[in-house]
Amino acid sequence: MDTTKEWWRGAVIYQIYPRSFYDTNNDGVGDLRGISEKMDYIAQLGVDAIWISPFFKSPMKDFGYDVSDYEAVDPLFGTMDDFDVMIKAAHDRGVKVMIDQVISHTSDQHSWFKESRRSRDNAKADWYVWADPKPDGTAPNNWLSYFGGPAWQWDSKRQQYYMHNFLASQPDVNFHNAEVRQALLDSVEFWLKKGVDGFRLDTVDMYYCDKELRSNPARPPGVIDGIPESNPYSRQQHIYDRSRPENLSFLEDFRALTDRYPGITTVGELGAENALDIIADYTKKDKRLHMSYTFPLLGDKFSAAHVRQTLEYMEAHIKDGWPCWAFSNHDIVRVVSRWGSGQHNDRFARMLIALMTSLRGSFCMYQGEELGLTEADIPYEKLQDPYGIEFWPEFKGRDGCRTPMPWQSGKSHAGFSQNEPWLPVPVEHMKLAVDAQEKDKESVLCFTRAFLAWRKTQAPLQWGDIKFLDVPEPLLVFTRTWEGKTLLAAFNLRLKDLTYKIPQSSKLTLLPVEGFACSLADNMLQLPGYSACFVNIE
Repeated sequence: MDTTKEWWRGAVIYQIYPRSFYDTNNDGVGDLRGISEKMDYIAQLGVDAIWISPFFKSPMKDFGYDVSDYEAVDPLFGTMDDFDVMIKAAHDRGVKVMIDQVISHTSDQHSWFKESRRSRDNAKADWYVWADPKPDGTAPNNWLSYFGGPAWQWDSKRQQYYMHNFLASQPDVNFHNAEVRQALLDSVEFWLKKGVDGFRLDTVDMYYCDKELRSNPARPPGVIDGIPESNPYSRQQHIYDRSRPENLSFLEDFRALTDRYPGITTVGELGAENALDIIADYTKKDKRLHMSYTFPLLGDKFSAAHVRQTLEYMEAHIKDGWPCWAFSNHDIVRVVSRWGSGQHNDRFARMLIALMTSLRGSFCMYQGEELGLTEADIPYEKLQDPYGIEFWPEFKGRDGCRTPMPWQSGKSHAGFSQNEPWLPVPVEHMKLAVDAQEKDKESVLCFTRAFLAWRKTQAPLQWGDIKFLDVPEPLLVFTRTWEGKTLLAAFNLRLKDLTYKIPQSSKLTLLPVEGFACSLADNMLQLPGYSACFVNIE
């Protein structure tokens, strides 16, 4: 394997939600200049790349995931010159830049949709998923929107319904139309020419829908990971409105385009119910996505058994593909709260960073994860997320993980902005600000920097095979092996100290890792609560 060319294998990718990263013009919203100004901070983390959530022109009804122009920067985030400065700042520091591509749908303010809805016979009439009503006037089928209600919106001018998997203002494009596919690929190439190093593909399994528009069957009782029971979307088997086989042929066209530009990578968000079963198809080597991430480790389940079962199932199904893991992102309750007590805990946060970046794959680390930030409790009157507003109070939406980054503990709004930010900075995040953690050598931030630097010296952790050992809860133990070198990684997922006897007669060497006070004597490994221990096996 050429680890220079395939830089993305084993890479740590830092996700930036630009609205909440750093505000330089004091309008309460983060911007591209803010990313540039914090590029030294990003580089010092030791990450390999950044993934920037959408900054394209948008009416912002879904905060940038409703694009009205794929080739323009929204003025809220700055200018194209600001983007050019940002990408140069990253490359000057050896940091790759990946951007979010939201191509399954557009905003209803996109020029394509404005033309498409004018009539049934204009040049773009078939660029979106339009359908006639049933004889009784109801929607064409039973498909539901992820954000609540039917996935169909009536348009009185065309006297047809159009499909939307999310908000009614986010119509789904018609991938069955070759002109649409080419237009989308052209917009991707625009950014390749600007020098980006890769793409995160939003809802990559939702490009095509069934051409016959067949209704989905009911799903047996239960809840899909990540979808609250209050959302009726969880009650269907989504076999006709997502994960269609045609997705794969488009990804081959996408890959053919990116392969014309050296060093480009792609990671897809695969959120289907059977994502682990189909991930091999989506990441087929040299043909489709370079890697994909799924949701089993973004759910509420947390145990050694669950992590092991997820990884082993992935390993058995992915074949020659490559996984990408995440414990948090802009749509999910922050991991320290989701898997922990809901309170900040340095030891727990450090262990989670070590665990995530020790698995076989690449990793998306969400901004603030390196600080151990907890989920914020946003009152209803401060909510911005339409998803949360729709399902409140049973589901509070995604605002709790999207609050501004705390940079300075003694400044108003934690130094994110001089004016009121678009979401409030939680009081409990103030003490976790970057400046406070930089002064504390035992902080989660200082640990993250040190651990990622150490990890880069350990080839097995970056590229090695993985094999799990049989151990009782709450221990998780596996080996990573690369080119004859084997590393044993052991994790104590609970607060209580534990002892583990390594079943190995050859030479064992405990590798000192800053932040974890492990010890080894006579094959007995002492693991403090919430710790990670690494042993070299010769």
